[in-house]
Amino acid sequence: MAPTRAAARQLVSHRHITVDGKVVNIPSFEVKPGMVVAVREKAKSLEVINESLQGFNHAKYGWLQWNEADKAGKLLNVPARAEIPENIKEQLIVELYSK
Repeated sequence: MAPTRAAARQLVSHRHITVDGKVVNIPSFEVKPGMVVAVREKAKSLEVINESLQGFNHAKYGWLQWNEADKAGKLLNVPARAEIPENIKEQLIVELYSK
């Protein structure tokens, strides 16, 4: 729903996102399987959200069920590391935070 993690945190902080129909403003909110994350009705016209969702390939994420009409996604299950297609080097993150 956002182009970057920082932008996603800002969307949540500015109350543009709901979880199971309730507005969430805490970026570290933990989403559990079965929960639906959606864009608030009045925020669906925001340019940053529409540009980010343009060409979004939800099929590449097997643990998400995406509803384009509602701009909402349901977390089906917590993905295993092998299911996450992004190139993330966990060891670099551990080294950064261990300082």
